[in-house]
Amino acid sequence: MNLEKIVIIKKATPFEELLRRHATTSQVSFYLESRGESYQYYLDAHNDYRQGVQQTIAGVPTNLRSQVVEKEHLPSFHFTDKDLVVVVGDPGLFVNAAKYVGEQPVVVVNPDPSRFDDVFTSCNPKTFPPLLQKTLDGKVDTEKMTMAEVRLNDGQTLLALNDFYVGRNNHVSARYEIQLSPQRERQSSSGIIISTGTGSTGWLTSVMMGAYRLADVKQPSKEVPFPRDAPYLLFAVREPFPSKTTGTNLIYGQITRDKPLQIHSHMPENGVIFSDGIESDYLTFNSGCRATIAPAEKKVYLVKA
Repeated sequence: MNLEKIVIIKKATPFEELLRRHATTSQVSFYLESRGESYQYYLDAHNDYRQGVQQTIAGVPTNLRSQVVEKEHLPSFHFTDKDLVVVVGDPGLFVNAAKYVGEQPVVVVNPDPSRFDDVFTSCNPKTFPPLLQKTLDGKVDTEKMTMAEVRLNDGQTLLALNDFYVGRNNHVSARYEIQLSPQRERQSSSGIIISTGTGSTGWLTSVMMGAYRLADVKQPSKEVPFPRDAPYLLFAVREPFPSKTTGTNLIYGQITRDKPLQIHSHMPENGVIFSDGIESDYLTFNSGCRATIAPAEKKVYLVKA
C-alpha cells in the first residue's frame, strides 16, 4: 500500500477529564472518595491506557512519519489517502473516528483488554508492530463496514457508523412526516432510530427487544442484528402515537441507496439528528428541514486481526 504517514488517534482518560475540571490530583481524590468512588481505580485505568498508547507509538518504525491526534481535534483534522489510521482505545473511539477518516485502512489497538471490549480490535500494543508491517505491505485482510449518511435540503450532511437518532433533544414528542416510497405518514413519536449493521447490536436491538416484550412475542425477528457490511440500513420508530392526524403504520423498514428514508420535520424547535449516540454531533432539524437518509457511498476498512 502507498501509505506515507501513521496517524495515531487517542483520547483523554476519565482521570484526565476530572483533572481538567478540578485542577489538582488532591482535589480529584477528594471529589471521588467523597462520593464513594475509588481514586486508585481511575488512576490505574489512566496509567494502563497511557502505557498502552506509549507502547503503540513506540511500535512505529523511526523511518516512518507519524502524528498523534486527540479525539477532540478529529472534526478539524485533515486525513489524506496516504495515511494509515491507528485508533488506540475502546470501541467508542473507533466509532467516533470512523466518520472522519477516508477509505484508508484503520487499525484498532486495544491498550487495555481488561477494561475495553474487543468489538473491533485488530491487535494489542505488543502485536501492533508486526501487524503494522503487514498492513504497510498490503498483506492484511480488511472488513468493509457500511456507514449511514443523512443529507438535509440545505446541503448539510452527517455520517454515522452505528446509528442516527431523529427527534427532539428533550422528552417532548417528535413530529414529522416520514416517507419510504411508496408509503408516507405523519407521525408523533419518541423519535426514529436508523441503524447500520455495526450499530444493530446496540440501540436498534434495544428498541426491538422492548417492542417484542411489550407485545409478548416469544421469537424475536432474525433481521436484527444484521451484518456489518450489509448494503442496507434498518429503521425503527420509538413509541409511535396514533391520533386523528398521526399514524402508526410506517414504523419499521429497510433503507437502501435506491430506496432512501425521507423525513420532513414538523418541529418548530429542538429538532435534531445526532450521530452514533453523541448528542454534540448533530444537525438542527426544525420545521422546513427535509432529511434523506441512506447507506453512504463511503465505507470504513477495518484491519482484521
